[in-house]
Amino acid sequence: MKNLIIIDHPLVKRDLTILRNKKTPSHQFRAILRRTASLMAYEVSRDFQTKEISIQTPLEKTKGVIVEQQIVLVPILRAGLGLVGGFVEVMPNARVGHIGLFRDEETLKPVDYYFKVPRNLDKALVLLLDPMLATGGSAAAAISYLKKRGACNIRMVNLVAAPEGVKTVRKTHPDVTIYTCALDRELNNRGYILPGLGDAGDRMFGTE
Repeated sequence: MKNLIIIDHPLVKRDLTILRNKKTPSHQFRAILRRTASLMAYEVSRDFQTKEISIQTPLEKTKGVIVEQQIVLVPILRAGLGLVGGFVEVMPNARVGHIGLFRDEETLKPVDYYFKVPRNLDKALVLLLDPMLATGGSAAAAISYLKKRGACNIRMVNLVAAPEGVKTVRKTHPDVTIYTCALDRELNNRGYILPGLGDAGDRMFGTE
């Protein structure tokens, strides 16, 4: 699919298997999700802008690089919080915003309740974080909110995606690239991803 990048690193596949397993307890789920996020961050940042600088090692001067790319991480509450820690470990200078959305269980439409993001989004690469891309309604709405605040360079980062969600984002925001660890089979009649991993927020916080 266009604008879809699947992160197929062996360690990511290993961790995704643990996350899918319904026997994985909440404390382990949170830890593995954070570790997986760090691995994903390496792939998402592969083309970041760098600048060459001179430094002094204990022995002599040499050349090195710094990352010039301004990064804003925006998790979709609440499940997106599980990805923030891993990304911040790799991108410690990133600023963090938050978008609060939940899906109406009857209409499957997104309902917003919180929006707080840093200023000057137009100068940053915005990484929208959410473990699950199901119907794509919440993701598309979140991207629209970010664009209204000036964001013009957005990437969507998901652990697992459904074809329906990918198509929705591609249709509404064809300029946004989606990074995911797996493109799953389909959605069930309740809008859950199959095979998926259940409700990521419930599994993170033990609210199943």
